[in-house]
Amino acid sequence: MTLVHNIDYKKLGISCAVSVGVGALSGIISAFGMSSFDEAAKPPLTPPSWLFPVVWTILFLLMGFSSYIVYTAHDKDHELRNAALTVYAAQLVVNFFWPIIFFNLAAYLLAFIWIVLLLVMIVVMFRLFKQVNDLAAYLQIPYIIWVSFAVYLTFGVFIMN
Repeated sequence: MTLVHNIDYKKLGISCAVSVGVGALSGIISAFGMSSFDEAAKPPLTPPSWLFPVVWTILFLLMGFSSYIVYTAHDKDHELRNAALTVYAAQLVVNFFWPIIFFNLAAYLLAFIWIVLLLVMIVVMFRLFKQVNDLAAYLQIPYIIWVSFAVYLTFGVFIMN
């Protein structure tokens, strides 16, 4: 497994800022819809509300670091790196809109379909990242686990409401 050498802290900072920024902006926009979610019936195992921003911040930081590793992996095929980063960017866009669909629109069926799409994109991203750098891929495992759990939660909210 190739680890990261000679870290370019500016590029790493930008990579993390982009990822966390996408999540923060989506969180700010979707905060207006939290009251309807607070009133919604929720499935068993729903975590406390304070846990979500903590987990998502960690996941967005891991995404940023992972994307930096892929971006700076100059020893790999340029087209493969571009494909991996394109899928990364696309899943960030899908991730951005999920909270808006779920919280602001309370469109729970659409949110369920959307988060399944997100999970599929994350798995594709994981596979592409793995072809570039093992560590970049392995950093996405917590994201895959959390979004899998979010699929369960979203489906539960859809069924119960």
